[in-house]
Amino acid sequence: MGRGPGERKDPNGRVDPGEERGVAIVENHSVRASILVVDDDVGVRESFEAVLAKDYDLYFATQGVEALRILSTRDVNLVLLDVRMPGLDGIEVLRRIKEVNERTDVIIVTAVKSLKTAVEAIKLGAFDYITKPFDIHEILALIKRVVEKQELMKEVLYLRDEVARDHRFENLVGRNARMEEIYALITRIADNNATVLLSGESGTGKEVLARAIHQQSNRSHRPFVAVNCAAIPSELLESELFGHE
Repeated sequence: MGRGPGERKDPNGRVDPGEERGVAIVENHSVRASILVVDDDVGVRESFEAVLAKDYDLYFATQGVEALRILSTRDVNLVLLDVRMPGLDGIEVLRRIKEVNERTDVIIVTAVKSLKTAVEAIKLGAFDYITKPFDIHEILALIKRVVEKQELMKEVLYLRDEVARDHRFENLVGRNARMEEIYALITRIADNNATVLLSGESGTGKEVLARAIHQQSNRSHRPFVAVNCAAIPSELLESELFGHE
């Protein structure tokens, strides 16, 4: 039943009975969440495999260095992490995990019943702190909460990206070849920190283009300030832009 450290348990394929009647049925399996169990106790690893293998893809590690190696090469949704292990302890492993990717969720599962350790783990970003012997139903409910939270976050990020994609040129009209060239140029220069000079006749949309560049840049979360320099007397321009002392 036990698995070697770092091994993955893959989902098993199934054949629907309808195939015996000459009907081919293809099941569309959604991507299963993956969990890394880090514990030097083989009994704990086998217990987690018994209750989690049906619904999740599992990885196993017996010590911190091995866990960090797996995390550097695998896409893991959740880490179930012990505190007392050979080499790096769980708190140090948690710290390193969060330094690499703060979005990786970690649940501490340990026999260490120390308030100080629990507080330190939560401060470092642990999702929760569970002490052994643990209630398996509590663990399952907690894991489900983590996975649902991650799925919700993925949906939010996807929707934000779609909204940004749909509105990045919201004030620009036209889809002819020349306008497509302008859109492509805006995309190329938006993240450049160099100054951009837009020239053209009055009313041709220079400010609109400037706003589009701002919306595409890494400064889009900051204010866009339009200044009509022609309306400011030359002797007051410096004071208007930089303040008067």
